[in-house]
Amino acid sequence: MKFARFLNTKMTPQSEPIPGSGQVANSEGGYAWRLDPWQQLDRFLILGTEGGTCYVDERKLTIQNATSVLACIAEDGERVVRRVVEISDAGRAAKNDPAIFVLALCTTAENESARQAAFAALPRVCRTGTHLFQFASEVDALRGWGRGLRSAIGRWYGGDDVNHLTYQAIKYRRRGGWSHRDLLRLAHPKPASDAHRVLYKWIVDDELVGENVRIAAVEALKRAEDVESVAALIREHDLPREAIPTEWLTRPEVWEALFERMPVTAMLRNLGNLSKVGLLTPGSEATRRAIEALTNGERIRKARLHPIAVLIAGTQYGQGHGLLGSGKWKPVPRLVAALDAAFTIAFHNVEPTGKRFLLGVDVSGSMTCGLVAGTTLTPHVAATAMAMVTMRTEEAVTPMAFSHRFRKLRLTPNMSLEEAMKHTQDAAFGGTDCALPMSWALKEKLPIDTFVVYTDNQTWFGDIHPAQALAAYRDKMGIDAKLAVVGMTADEFTIADPSDQGMMDFVGFDAALPQALAEFARM
Repeated sequence: MKFARFLNTKMTPQSEPIPGSGQVANSEGGYAWRLDPWQQLDRFLILGTEGGTCYVDERKLTIQNATSVLACIAEDGERVVRRVVEISDAGRAAKNDPAIFVLALCTTAENESARQAAFAALPRVCRTGTHLFQFASEVDALRGWGRGLRSAIGRWYGGDDVNHLTYQAIKYRRRGGWSHRDLLRLAHPKPASDAHRVLYKWIVDDELVGENVRIAAVEALKRAEDVESVAALIREHDLPREAIPTEWLTRPEVWEALFERMPVTAMLRNLGNLSKVGLLTPGSEATRRAIEALTNGERIRKARLHPIAVLIAGTQYGQGHGLLGSGKWKPVPRLVAALDAAFTIAFHNVEPTGKRFLLGVDVSGSMTCGLVAGTTLTPHVAATAMAMVTMRTEEAVTPMAFSHRFRKLRLTPNMSLEEAMKHTQDAAFGGTDCALPMSWALKEKLPIDTFVVYTDNQTWFGDIHPAQALAAYRDKMGIDAKLAVVGMTADEFTIADPSDQGMMDFVGFDAALPQALAEFARM
C-alpha cells in the first residue's frame, strides 16, 4: 500500500488542507490560510465591506472585519491609528468611510493613549465636512459624548484656517442627519478669533454679524436676479456648486464660472453636467482644460484622486448618459482617452521593473458577486482594470483568466479599460482553481519571475494547492518565482503561504499597489 497517496505535502487536493500547514476552511469548501488581523485591517481600510461577497453578506462581513479591528486596537491602538492616518492621508483607499469607522472605533479603546491618538488624528482623517459628519454618526453609535470627544470636535473647527473652514461650512451644510450647527452646539468650542466667532454665529443662528466676504457672497446669491450676477459672484469668491440656488444650475454661464476653478475631484463628478450644458465638446476650451487636468500627475496626487474614482467617472462618461438614462451627451474621444490615462496616473509611482509577469485574473463564479469598494464593479471586472496598469507599465506580461480551467485574455497595452473589462466579463465561468496560473505556466514551460493572482481567495477546485504549484514550478523551471496575491474582497483568507517569503498578500485597488508590487518583484 502506498500511504503517500493519502498524505502528500507536495500535492494536496484543494478540498483538503496541506498537512501541517495550519490552513483553515474558506467560505467555498476549500482550504487557505487565514490573514492575521493586521493584514485584514489593511483590506478593510482599502476595500471596505459594502455589498458583501458571494458567500458573506454585507452585515456579517462588516462584523467580521470590525471584530478583527478591535483585536488590533486591543493589541496596539496607537498603531491602528497610525495605519488609518497613513492610508487615509495618502489617498490609498477608494473611499474614506472605513478609515472614519476605524478611527471612531479607536476612540472607544480602553487604552487612554490610543483614544488620545484617535482624537488628535481627527483633522487628518476627517478632512471635509462630510467626513466629520460621518465620524459623528459612527461615534454616536459607539460611545457617549465625553469631554475628550467634544474637545476633538472643537479643535477641528478652531484649528482650521478660517477661509477653508468657511468653504466647508458652505459646501457641506448637512449630511447623514448631522450638520455643523449640531456639532458646534455639542462641542461648544471657544472661537479662536473674531473671524471664527462670525463664522460660528452664521452656522448656528444663520446670521452674518461681522465680516466674511465668502458668506456675504452666498447670501447675495440668494437675492441675485440675473445669471451674470450669479456667475460674477462664483468667479470672485470661488463658490462651490452646493452654494448655488437650484434654479441657476441649468445655465451654461453658471457651469462655465464653476468650472474655471473647479477641483479635479469635483470635475470628475460633474462631467455629465458639464457635457449636458454644452461645455465639454470637441475642441472647446473647457475640454482642453479638462484633458490637461486629467493628465497632470501633480494635480492628481494633490487631489488624492483615487483610481477607482477615475474608473467610475470614465465608465459613466463613456456611456453618454446619466444614471437611469437621465440626461444625454456625446462623449469626446480625446476626453475618454484622458480619463483612461488618468486611471494609470492615479496609482503611485508606477515604474517598470523589467521582470516577466503572468497576470491571472480569477473569473470564477464567486468573483462575479459583490462589489469592490462600494462601486458598481464586480471583483473580476475590477481586477482586469488593475491588471491593465501592469500591462501598460511592463514589457513582458502574459495575461490569463482562470476558474476551474484556463482561458486566454486577449489584452494589449493600448486597449481601453472599457474594452479590457468587457473581455473579462465575457470570460466569467465555473469553479475556482487558483493553482492554474502556475500549473499552466509549467506545462507551457513559460519563464515567469512573478505570478500575480487577482482573487477572492475562495479556491477549492483542483488536485494541488497554489503554494504547492508554485513550489513545483520553481523546482522544475529553476526559477525562484514569486507569487503576489491581490485580494479583491475584504474577507479573511489568502492563498499565500505566510511561511514563504516569496509569496505576499496585497490589497486590490490600493493606490500604492503597483509600486509595492514592483518592489516585491525586484526583491
